[in-house]
Amino acid sequence: MSVKAIAAAEFKAKCLNLIDQMRADGEPITITKRGKPVAVLSPVPAEHRHTSIIGAMKGSVLMFDDPFSPAAYADEWDVNR
Repeated sequence: MSVKAIAAAEFKAKCLNLIDQMRADGEPITITKRGKPVAVLSPVPAEHRHTSIIGAMKGSVLMFDDPFSPAAYADEWDVNR
């Protein structure tokens, strides 16, 4: 895997495109200032990438009686006594 290098000013101007390119090719980008490396932008490892939360709890409901009944009735609340 080759390491790409880019000047900080150019990185600032092209940041979003460089991030998309890095995500596609997986190669880190070294950011330089006056020719010296100051930072490295690298992709997140696959095991740390998150998927959508939509559907993440699918199949986790163990009991489903009546979804429209109140979670607690008024006489069960301490504030009402």
